[in-house]
Amino acid sequence: QVQLVESGGGLVQAGGSLRLSCAASGSIFSINRMGWYRQAPGKQRELVATITSGGRINYADSVNGRFTISRDNAKNTVYLQMNSLKPEDTAVYYCNVDVSTRGGYWGQGTQVTVSS
Repeated sequence: QVQLVESGGGLVQAGGSLRLSCAASGSIFSINRMGWYRQAPGKQRELVATITSGGRINYADSVNGRFTISRDNAKNTVYLQMNSLKPEDTAVYYCNVDVSTRGGYWGQGTQVTVSS
């Protein structure tokens, strides 16, 4: 069994910053890709950023240049540093972790609200 615990969401004014964390624990030998997705009210869940075990990173166009994804393999943790936040970044943010031989897991979600 694998558990994901997210933290770091909250309310921030436009132009502000937040840092999300997602820590994986449990029966983990190794983790392949880690990533962040988000879902705004009335919209489908969308990719925000992903990072592979080798460090290859992919960003959605809407966040490229403002958000930074990183990971600490020793802690099985992925981070999302969000700068220059905009009201349209308001959503529930979910981490997703691909655990070797066990499959993909989702975090419980953390609310990010950006006021104008």
